[in-house]
Amino acid sequence: MLNISGKWIGAALLGAGLSFGVAQAAPVEISLYYPVAIGGPVTKIVDDLITRFEAANPDIKVKAIYSGTYSETISKSLTAFKAGQPPELAVMLSADVFTLIDEGAIAPVDDFTKTDDDKAWLAGFSPVFMLNSKNEDKTWGIPFQRGTTIFFWNKDAFKQAGLNPDVGPQNWDEVVDFATKLTKRDAGGNVTQWGMQVPSSLTSYWLLQGYVAQNGGTIADISGTKTYFDAPEVVEGLQYWTDLALKHKVMKPGVIEWATNPKDFFEGRAAMITITSGNLTNVKANAPFPFGVQMLPEHKKRGAPTSGGNIFIFNGTAPEKQQAAFQFVKWLTSADQAAEWSIKTGYIAPRDDAWNTPAMQAYVKEFPGAAVPHDQIPYMVPELSTHENQRVARVIDDGIEAALTGSKTPAQAMSDAQQEADRILKQYR
Repeated sequence: MLNISGKWIGAALLGAGLSFGVAQAAPVEISLYYPVAIGGPVTKIVDDLITRFEAANPDIKVKAIYSGTYSETISKSLTAFKAGQPPELAVMLSADVFTLIDEGAIAPVDDFTKTDDDKAWLAGFSPVFMLNSKNEDKTWGIPFQRGTTIFFWNKDAFKQAGLNPDVGPQNWDEVVDFATKLTKRDAGGNVTQWGMQVPSSLTSYWLLQGYVAQNGGTIADISGTKTYFDAPEVVEGLQYWTDLALKHKVMKPGVIEWATNPKDFFEGRAAMITITSGNLTNVKANAPFPFGVQMLPEHKKRGAPTSGGNIFIFNGTAPEKQQAAFQFVKWLTSADQAAEWSIKTGYIAPRDDAWNTPAMQAYVKEFPGAAVPHDQIPYMVPELSTHENQRVARVIDDGIEAALTGSKTPAQAMSDAQQEADRILKQYR
């Protein structure tokens, strides 16, 4: 009886041990807040990437939560963090890094880069994309869906205007010259085709940054504590932009919506546009005419802003969840996946080895325009990023809108914006 009971007890204990082992081997579950307001192609791409990661890493399960706009995503992420239920990961604007650090919400990525392979992966990102990712020698975010502004033109419209359809304007003066020739008016003087169009709703400071960089200036210090909105290079850049509409009358006056810009281009209401490189795939798929794409025209020099989202790992979650989150981030931003994401969405692959993958090289051979954002990298400057970044960005956006609508001169608009930015940032200096 003892023997039998002993065997039974041993078997029971072994069974319990096996059950316990199965429980311990259950996948670590992590959540990813991702800024998409509705379903569609991007969510399908994200879901597919997650499915493939989970197949290769059965010990990790990733739940994507599509959390609205960038503004809604950071609001929801910080609300969850303060409630003690943060996501393990979130894709948020790289420019909001100071806000996230100030809230204590995110963990330095350096805490997870233990191996030589980890360190080689982290060192593989283009330095300009790391300027909005680092602070005080720590890496706080990983470049993911990053972008810039680039220049498109309608080749058919160029031919009709007597312009070489294969060469876009190379500098500020040529933009005005070409746009003047491309602007069409009917017998009543109503414009049927604008020569040039630049979006100015939402993050208009981002478009201004391109003009300022081309003019040899900058709108903010990399420390996140100082802005230079009233500097001569900034005022002159805004003056040039407003002159396109109010002086040269080659651009629609007032605020131009982001969504309207590519639509007007497709429908022939704008012959040339500046737009995010994230629209490359959209233009390629939907332009009903041959189009050209190039780097932004220069002035004193070439210049363009970076933009877009980083992936951040949150504090306040279990160590094993943070480690799983790091594994997913590393996989998602490795060369092959970065190349795939760039090809399918139009965002810039933020690491050089992604551009050397067979998939990317084949894509660029088929669609040379895809290389334009990468070619512009040496001329890029970091996006505006300060403490209380959303408040500061709103201040300069309001100033730009006032100048574009003619309610203030560019000089007055930027002077007022600088005074308010100084008031907000004074406590951080």
